[in-house]
Amino acid sequence: MFAKWGSLAYRRRWVVLIATVALAVVGGIWGLGVFDRLSQGGYEAPTSEAARANQVAQDAFGRQGGDVLVVYNTTDPAKLQQIAGELADLPTDAVLKVQPPFPSPQSGKSLVVITLTSGDSNTQLKQYEQIADRLQVDGLDAQVGGLVPTQKAISDMSASDLTKAEAVSLPIVLILLVIIFGGLVAASLPVLVGGLAIMGSLGVLHAVSLVADVNSFAVNVASLLGLGMAIDYGLFMVGRFREELAAGRSTPDAVRRTVMSAGRTVVFSATLLVIALAGLLLFPQGFLKSLSYGGMSAVAIAAIVSLTLLPALLAVLGHRVDKLAMPWRKKKEPSEGGWRRLAGRVMKRPVLFALPIVLVLLALGSPFLGVKFGEVTEKVLPEGNPARVAAETVNHDFAALSNSGFKIVITGDPSQAEVQEFIGEVGAVPGVGEAQIAAEPANGVWLLNAGLDQDALSDESKQALRDVRALDGPGDEVLVGGSTAMVTDSLDAIGEKLPLMVLLLVGATFVLMFLAFGSVLLPIKAVVMSALSLSATFGVLVWVFQDGHGASLLGVTPAPLESGIVVLMAAVVFGLSTDYEVFLLSRMVEARGRGASTEEAVTAGLAKTGRVITAAALLLIVVTGAFAFSQITMMRFVGVGMILALALDATVVRMLLVPAVMKMLGDAAWWAPGPLRRIQERMAIHEDAPVEDERLPQPV
Repeated sequence: MFAKWGSLAYRRRWVVLIATVALAVVGGIWGLGVFDRLSQGGYEAPTSEAARANQVAQDAFGRQGGDVLVVYNTTDPAKLQQIAGELADLPTDAVLKVQPPFPSPQSGKSLVVITLTSGDSNTQLKQYEQIADRLQVDGLDAQVGGLVPTQKAISDMSASDLTKAEAVSLPIVLILLVIIFGGLVAASLPVLVGGLAIMGSLGVLHAVSLVADVNSFAVNVASLLGLGMAIDYGLFMVGRFREELAAGRSTPDAVRRTVMSAGRTVVFSATLLVIALAGLLLFPQGFLKSLSYGGMSAVAIAAIVSLTLLPALLAVLGHRVDKLAMPWRKKKEPSEGGWRRLAGRVMKRPVLFALPIVLVLLALGSPFLGVKFGEVTEKVLPEGNPARVAAETVNHDFAALSNSGFKIVITGDPSQAEVQEFIGEVGAVPGVGEAQIAAEPANGVWLLNAGLDQDALSDESKQALRDVRALDGPGDEVLVGGSTAMVTDSLDAIGEKLPLMVLLLVGATFVLMFLAFGSVLLPIKAVVMSALSLSATFGVLVWVFQDGHGASLLGVTPAPLESGIVVLMAAVVFGLSTDYEVFLLSRMVEARGRGASTEEAVTAGLAKTGRVITAAALLLIVVTGAFAFSQITMMRFVGVGMILALALDATVVRMLLVPAVMKMLGDAAWWAPGPLRRIQERMAIHEDAPVEDERLPQPV
C-alpha cells in the first residue's frame, strides 16, 4: 500500500502538491475564526453532584453573583452611593444585576458583585468586554477580578504566549534544521509541513467549535503538537529520502522507498498518538475533550501533510533537495561509528547500564506519590496581574463573600425548623465554619452557604465535604456544591475513567506493535519504557510545581496540579515515547528481516536512528520548550514537562536502556506464540522492508 502511494505521489506530484497546499491554506484562513469562539470553561464534570447543585440553584434562584468582582478603595457612604449610581447604568443586555457595594471597615475597601446575563463562558467574555471600561469611577482606585476577568486574562495571555512561542521557536528550529541537514532547501521542508499542519488544525478546531465548546488551550495544544510532530515527521521523511539518493537510487525509486519505510513509520506513530489523545474523550470534562480535538487534529493533519506534500515536493526536487548547501556540508553521510560503539558498550554490560537507569527513573518518579490536584484559579496568572491581585484582595478582605466554601442546595420544600436543625449539623462538622441561609427559599428549594476553616482544597476541607454529604439531610435531596465539591467530583470522574484510558493506550500499543513487528515482548517492553519515562517526568514536575523546589526560578506559585493538564501530559508523553520506540524498532526489524542476529539488529537500529531521534527530540524540545516561558502556569507546566520527557526519553531511555534490555532479552525479543504468529502474518500492517545495499553491521 505504501509503495503504491509513493509511486502515485511521484507520478501525480503537481496535483498532490497544489491540492494539499490549497486545502491547508483555505482551512487555515477559515480557521482563524476559531479565536472568536474560544471558551475558558469545561473544567467540571457536568453530571456530578456539584454541577447538579449549581444547576438546581440557578433554576430556582437565577444566576448567582460572582462573575465580576470590583474592589473600590473607599467605605465613604457618599462615594458608595456614587458607585452604585454609575454601575446602575451598565447595559442590561450584558448585566443581570449589580449588588450594592459591601464595605469592609477593617480594610477601608468596598466590594461590588456583578452578575452577567449569560451562563455561557464564551458569551460572558464578550459581555465583560462591553462593561470593562465602565467599571472605573472617577477619583477611586478599582481592582477588577472574579471568574470572568480571570478567564479573560488567561485567554489573552494564552494567545499572546502562543504568538511569542512560535515567533521564537520557528527561527531556532530552522537554524537547527540547517545545521542538521547542512542545506537550506532540505531544512525548509519540515518547517513548511509544520506551518501547513497548524493551519489545517485551526480549520478543524473552527469546525468543532460550531457544535461544541472549544477551550482556548486547545489552540495551544494544536500548535504545539502540529508544529512539533510535523517537524519530526518531516525529519524522518527527508532524512530517509536523502539516504536513498545517497545509495544511488533514482528519484522515483527513492520517493517510493521513502514512503514505504519512513512513511509507514509516520502513519504508525501518528495512529498511536491519535489513539492516546482520543483517550481524553473518555472523560466527561469539556476541557479535556477540547484538548483531544486540538491534539488529534494537529497530529493527524501533520501526518497527512507529511505523506502527501512531502513526497510530492521530494519528487519535484529530486537531487536538488541538497541545493543551497552550507560550507560544512560533506558529500558523504555522517559517520555512524559513534552510535555503533555506544551500542556495543551498552550490550557488553547490559545489566550494569539497565539497573542504575531504572533505579534513577524510579527515584525521580517518587515525588508523584504525594501529588495533589486542584483547579484553575487566579494563581495560574503571574504575580502582579490585576485579575490575580483583585482575587487575592477579595480572598483576604472579603473572605465571607469569596467563592470558597460549600453551596448546599436542599429540594423537596422542607420546613424551616428542619433546615435550621440541618444547619446546626453542618456547622458541627470538623473543618466547617459558620453555616447560614443564603437566600429566601424559592420553588421549594433552599440554598445554604457554609464557610471552611482551611483552604478550599486542603485535605481537611475535602474530608469535611465527605462528612457533610454523609449527613441525613431534610427534604427530598441535599446537594453539596462549591469549589471544593467541584474539584473533588472532577477528580472522582477522572479516576473513574482513567483505567479505561490506560487500557486503551496499552491495548492499542500492544495490538499495533504486534501487527507491525510480530513480537509479544516488544510491545510489553515499549509500554514499560514509556511508563518509566512518564513517572520520572511527573515526579520532577510535582517536586517543582507543587512542592515548590525551584519554583521561584520559573516564576510560578507552588500549588496543586490541575488534573486535566496532567492527563493531557500523560497521553502526549506516552504517545511521543512510543513514537521514538517505533522509529528505533522499525530499523531493528528491517535488519532482523535481512537475517541479522539480535545484537546486530540492535546495533543497526541504533546506528541508523540515533542521530535522527536525537535531532527530532532536540527540535521538539525547542518547539515545546518555548511554552516554558509562558506567563500562564499551566502552559509553563506543559513546556517544562515536555522538555524533561523528551530529554529523558530520547537519550537515557532509547539510547541506553532499550539496547540494554534488548540484549538481555536476546532472541526472545522476537518471540510470539504460533497461533498469534499466524494471525500476525495474515493481518500484518507492514510491507517487505527495502533491501539495503550494505553489509550487516558487525557487533563492536
